[in-house]
Amino acid sequence: MNEIDLSVVDNIIKDFQAKPSAIIAILQEIQDCYRYLPRETFPRLAAQIGLSEAKIFSVATFYENFSLQPKGRNIIKICDGTACHVRRSLPILTKIRHDLGLTDGQVTTSDLSFTIETVACLGACGLAPVMMVNEKAWPAMTPEKASELLRSIAKEEQC
Repeated sequence: MNEIDLSVVDNIIKDFQAKPSAIIAILQEIQDCYRYLPRETFPRLAAQIGLSEAKIFSVATFYENFSLQPKGRNIIKICDGTACHVRRSLPILTKIRHDLGLTDGQVTTSDLSFTIETVACLGACGLAPVMMVNEKAWPAMTPEKASELLRSIAKEEQC
C-alpha cells in the first residue's frame, strides 16, 4: 500500500478554504486522488475543517459513492437491474469474478488492477446486459465477451 501524503490532503482542504460545508467535495477530491478514502486522512481533516472524525466517517459511510477500501485502477460495474438480470447478467459477474480470482466478499484484485461492483441500474436497459468499465458502457455483454474484454484491458496495462 502506498504511503498517504498528507500534504496532498492539506492542499485539497486549502482549495476549499477549510469550510466544513465543503466536506463532501473535499472527500470527493481525496477519493479522486487515492481511489478511496484513507482513514489516515480523517484526523487531519477533522483538525483543519473543524468537524469531528466521527462526523467525517458518518459522511463517508452514508454516501455509496465513497469507499473506505482501496479500489482498482479499472472499475467494472455489472448492472443487475431488471432488464440486465433477465438477460443473464449474473453469469457475467460470476465469470469475471472467476477470471480475476476474486473470492467471496473480495471486490478488488490484490494488485489493485480491478474492482468489480454490482449496481442496481446503469440506465441503459436497451443495451442489456450492460457492463461499464471505468466510464465506458459495453452493451449486449456475455460471459465470454466480458472475459475477452478483461484480457484486453490487462494486456493494455502491460504496455
